[in-house]
Amino acid sequence: MRVGVLMGGISSERDISLKSGQEIVGNLDKNKYEVVEVVLNSKEELVDKVRDLDFALLALHGQFGEDGTVQAVLETFNIPYSGCNSLSSAVCMDKDMTKKVLKACDIRTAKWLNVRCLEEIDYKKIEGFGYPVFVKPNSGGSSVATTRVDRKEDIESAVIEALKYDKEVMIEEYIKGDEITCPVLNGKMLPVLAIKPKSEFFDFTSKYEDGGADEFIIELEENLHKEVEEMALKCYRETKCSVYSRVDMIVREGVPYVLELNTLPGMTKNSLFPKSAKGVNISFSELLDLIIQYSLKERS
Repeated sequence: MRVGVLMGGISSERDISLKSGQEIVGNLDKNKYEVVEVVLNSKEELVDKVRDLDFALLALHGQFGEDGTVQAVLETFNIPYSGCNSLSSAVCMDKDMTKKVLKACDIRTAKWLNVRCLEEIDYKKIEGFGYPVFVKPNSGGSSVATTRVDRKEDIESAVIEALKYDKEVMIEEYIKGDEITCPVLNGKMLPVLAIKPKSEFFDFTSKYEDGGADEFIIELEENLHKEVEEMALKCYRETKCSVYSRVDMIVREGVPYVLELNTLPGMTKNSLFPKSAKGVNISFSELLDLIIQYSLKERS
């Protein structure tokens, strides 16, 4: 089977995508697959580069990759691909839309405000959240242009910075607590990971530099684990995810809140999903095999 690993792309997360792609290529079983590196540099070249593939293994992040666009093109040409479909990818990439789905399904999440311009900033509503707040691109990832804002006077500059990366910006309540992440594979939750960043939050450096954060499998108290698992799987179902995704949460005084869902989690050596899978004796190579297997079943 000719498996193309799609990487690169046009988003602000291109470099991370290239790292994910290279590590995936290096860990795919060459005895099972004919592995092809597919580096995307523009939207226009996608069709020509995937035409001869039997399967597309997506290592893309951000715009034109994680937002359902590439998935829709692959569906049009009947090329099976890894992970969530175009609908769930689009919903989960849009943080505002994700939160609207979570709220409609009574899934606990931080309060938020979405704006498209400075004139839409509702300072009274933000005061209701209490400071600090986080300001971030609505459809961004990897914590690019994400700013912690401690006072009203700094909101505007943080929104201006985030608008350089997206047409919409989220201003979100800060929930102080312990950050955890819950990888879900084929409808089942893998071991929960605790995240202890060495900076003030789980920013770009914490995520991708060696030693930027301590990430380890954690045993939650029984009732909390049950609630976290139920929330993670409900998020997965209600946003119509398939094959695999990662649900990020924060636990404040024993109460979990969902931060966001990642439909194409990072797959570098420092990434969370492979670390969790390793906790149930699934190697990186075996994890990639399972993703391909479950994806082919999903697309059949």
